[in-house]
Amino acid sequence: MKNVTVLGAGSWGTALAMMAGRRNAAVTLWGRDASQVADINRLRSNEKYLPGIQLGENVTAATNWKSLTVADLIIFALPSQVTRAMAMEAAHVQISPSTVLLSCTKGIEKSTGCRMSEILHQCFPNNPVAVLSGPNHAEEIGQKLAAAAVVGCEDEAVTQRLQDFFTLPWFRTYRSRDVKGIEWGGATKNVFAIAAGISEGLGLGDNARAALLTRGLAEMIRLGAAEGGNPATFQGLSGVGDLIATCFSHHSRNNRVGRMLGAGKSLEEIHASMHMVAEGVPNTESIYLNSRRHGIRTPIIDQIYSILYQGKAPKEALTELLSRDPRAEHE
Repeated sequence: MKNVTVLGAGSWGTALAMMAGRRNAAVTLWGRDASQVADINRLRSNEKYLPGIQLGENVTAATNWKSLTVADLIIFALPSQVTRAMAMEAAHVQISPSTVLLSCTKGIEKSTGCRMSEILHQCFPNNPVAVLSGPNHAEEIGQKLAAAAVVGCEDEAVTQRLQDFFTLPWFRTYRSRDVKGIEWGGATKNVFAIAAGISEGLGLGDNARAALLTRGLAEMIRLGAAEGGNPATFQGLSGVGDLIATCFSHHSRNNRVGRMLGAGKSLEEIHASMHMVAEGVPNTESIYLNSRRHGIRTPIIDQIYSILYQGKAPKEALTELLSRDPRAEHE
């Protein structure tokens, strides 16, 4: 994998470009904003989204699609709700059928219920598609702080190549064939990060967040298994690992949204104060709709959906969660 293109010049895309650059690949970091792209090339860093992290001379930012024609690996690090539109646009470029497409986006498409890898399969039916997920805050990856992730693909040879490529002195990668489980874990944890943030914004303590995380994991497993994921996958990096990181870290944008909601801010005020996408907001709706389709019991997801989309007060949602009928823990 000597030629790599990263689609999405946000914080995560920039961190991934930095990592690929450390493997001596020729890396193109693609973005739409010509001014931002020019700044990245001039400063050798993305000061808007990942300030202070230097990019190697083998990492170049661009607004055109030229690099796709020679790419061995195309990494999708785009917001979930624009992934299909961007994939369809990129599909007009002639790329090799051997080019590996790697989704690093955590989300579910609202209109279809599709996972990101399913969207890529639909847009690029002749290319191998893989996913990478885990407790990976871009800010810490950029600083080369120790981290781990899981990479998944139905093709074991592709999985092995990606595992080797994303193994660095500070970054350990595991492999799996459970693409469905990896993606559902990565998407649903965003909802519970908002819940954990709300509990903090309401002034609740560690006990409340630990309970939310634990019961959120139960919902993640129920829904993910109904979608075809292996329950064991949700005990791994893309499930409980990512859940821990995003529910307790102030790096998490979803957690930040929750804290502000709990403190009484409206969703409109919160959106106006942020320049990066919090995937948990659109994905709460996507995941809620999928849970209803399967008839899965998801009380936390249901209450976060009510707060975000039906105007329910966080304190009212908390009261309803705590006052539900008692039940056995493992039902």
